[in-house]
Amino acid sequence: MSAMKNSVFSQKIYSFLLAAYRWYLQTPERSLDQAYNAALKIQEIENKHFNGNKIDIDSAMYSNSVMDYFESDLNKLLKIARMRLTEFRGSRWFLNEENQKAAEKAGIEYLSPSLVLEKLNYIDQVISKYTTSSDQTTSKALVVQPPNLPVTSVTSDEKSLLVKTPTLPPKIPNQDLNNKPKGKSKTDTMGVLPRSILSTISRLQVELDPNSEQEVIQSFRQTQKRTIISLRFILLLIIIPLLTHQIAKAFVVGPIIEKFRSTQEIQIFLNSEMEEEALLELQRFEEKLKFENLIIKAPPMLPEQMETEMKNKAKELAEEFRHESSGAIKNVFADMFSVVAFIWLLLVSKSSIAVLKDFFDNIVYGLSDSAKAFIIILFTDIFVGFHSPHGWEVLLEGVSRHWGLPANRDFIFLFIATFPVILDTIFKYWIFRYLNRISPSAVATYRNMNE
Repeated sequence: MSAMKNSVFSQKIYSFLLAAYRWYLQTPERSLDQAYNAALKIQEIENKHFNGNKIDIDSAMYSNSVMDYFESDLNKLLKIARMRLTEFRGSRWFLNEENQKAAEKAGIEYLSPSLVLEKLNYIDQVISKYTTSSDQTTSKALVVQPPNLPVTSVTSDEKSLLVKTPTLPPKIPNQDLNNKPKGKSKTDTMGVLPRSILSTISRLQVELDPNSEQEVIQSFRQTQKRTIISLRFILLLIIIPLLTHQIAKAFVVGPIIEKFRSTQEIQIFLNSEMEEEALLELQRFEEKLKFENLIIKAPPMLPEQMETEMKNKAKELAEEFRHESSGAIKNVFADMFSVVAFIWLLLVSKSSIAVLKDFFDNIVYGLSDSAKAFIIILFTDIFVGFHSPHGWEVLLEGVSRHWGLPANRDFIFLFIATFPVILDTIFKYWIFRYLNRISPSAVATYRNMNE
């Protein structure tokens, strides 16, 4: 009977391994077909909705919602096509003559080389339209490029006024500074006409340009898309670490910690502070029982009843602090998973980080000088101000309790005496080095308000 069971089990394993091997041998053909189907769907969208032309995200043919729908489909299909092409190349690299002979024995027929080349050529023709401009439409086009010439600066200023979104001040690249001739005086750089007249002429040219309306619409869509991407990325930076922490604590770290602590002698208290808190709670419960026994008119509680109540309360406190100790250990490992998820999100979202940086730059440069000074004073008073030591103390004690560590008063006082001072020094250097050069009026307003 056991021999029959072993033979049946071995047959199931053999059939499973054979199916897996056939799936492996069919990987090049399967990946090529999936990439080809994705290219066909992209071509179908182009023919049906864009008259056979490229899917232009900035097109004014459809509304914003419709273009977002096409953009999501396009990105998904491009991702599938590129991933399957990479899988096709990698699988063909691993396949050798022995694998091809095994495929022939297994009854697997590969496509002819001419058909493979035809499909690859078609996929490249479809994808090549979006490989050169995909990065620009996702990240670079959303980052405002500072102008280098007076005409473009006036154009960008006019767009910013029409769209009502502030732009960054013009920055001079280092190459221009290095390549600039040193022997030029101010008289050599002066033109025949004043710059204000040239700026007025350039502004009139922009206003009379028939394509200016289309440019304003594209600029507005880019600004809207930049805002959506920035807000979505901020939410991801908050939600993903929190979800990772909860999922890891509940499904990964939690069962391992519970199994490990159940097999060994369980330590109820991780530190002396937990023990003192439990003893103090037990003492308060005993005093509460004695007080209630004195004020009520019922017969006095017997010592045996008192001892029973104390034992029940002690067991309840032991279970509570045992759960708290396990939760603190889980928090340590779950926080590690959260940090890894946060770092991974930053590494794979470089384009979103560039868009987010430009988004914050536009917000900061759009604030008035008094608003900038108010925000600076608010943050400095919170983190390095007179009342900041109390906040740092509460924060450090909360972190220690979160990880089950005893609150070391010497470390907390040393941290409060050094870290805010370092922050204050860095902040003053930033004001002196950068803010004083970018916005001198904001620095003057800050000094007047601070005095």
